[in-house]
Amino acid sequence: MRFLVMVKAEAETDAPGFQPTEAELTEMAQFNDRLYREGRVEYAEGLTSSAEGARILFDGEAEPKVVDGPFAETKELIAGFWVLNGESLEDVVALMKQAPGTEDRSGVLEIRPISE
Repeated sequence: MRFLVMVKAEAETDAPGFQPTEAELTEMAQFNDRLYREGRVEYAEGLTSSAEGARILFDGEAEPKVVDGPFAETKELIAGFWVLNGESLEDVVALMKQAPGTEDRSGVLEIRPISE
């Protein structure tokens, strides 16, 4: 099965120009390398700030409304993602509990099966 793991953004991580520390980048690279070696990753990327994005709102009007970022509600934003292979939801949950940056127990990862 394949799963989408979304890293939820926080106000700090969605700020324009935000960059993780060198130590955080190294730790994430090591974790991702492990996932690649184990054949778990199909794709993984980080996203830029919502200030560089746009939303298209379909509200029944003839013309959809386009809203340029940044967006106020960071709890609705995604900072990055993985597409992972896993045996089950429980398997991927157990794996992602080991993700870097979770030591301080802040942040949110959302895991959803991909419809095949």
